Amino acid sequence: MPARTQRPAYNRNRTTAYVDGNTVRVTQPAAVPQRQYGTAAAPKRRVQERPARRLRVRYQEAAQTASVSITRGSTFLLLAAVVAALFIGYNYLCLKSSLDVHMDNIKSLETRLDNLRTENDALERSIDTSVDLNYVYSVAVNELGMVRVGQGNIIQYDKTESEYVRQYEDLPAAN
Repeated sequence: MPARTQRPAYNRNRTTAYVDGNTVRVTQPAAVPQRQYGTAAAPKRRVQERPARRLRVRYQEAAQTASVSITRGSTFLLLAAVVAALFIGYNYLCLKSSLDVHMDNIKSLETRLDNLRTENDALERSIDTSVDLNYVYSVAVNELGMVRVGQGNIIQYDKTESEYVRQYEDLPAAN
């Protein structure tokens, strides 16, 4: 890599030093004695502002405008928006935690319901297997004298007085 060398370059009324290399550096021009303009010897010349000076002035004007534009009303509005956002966030978190608690409660109740259903099904199967229907039938027919229902065993009863039956009233004799 070659060493950097400085060499002076001359530009009209300014002296600027350039640096060899791969980056461009902005340097300040050397002070040049000012000539008196507006005299009879030299014509009047308009002095142009440098672009950096114009940008600096624009930046300062923008900063002053921005600082002036924040008034009490906008500060109050901003504060109200922040308070509203915090209030909404707090309420959201409270509702979310309440919802989580209720969901956990529902899950535990569903687990309990499943356990009770399983236990109920097991008890029902044990009852079904413990009762012998043939034994019940033989006891009902042989010991108690019961008979199967047939067409001759059914008696029709018509009551015309009212639509309900009194509990202790005598039934008519079968035909």
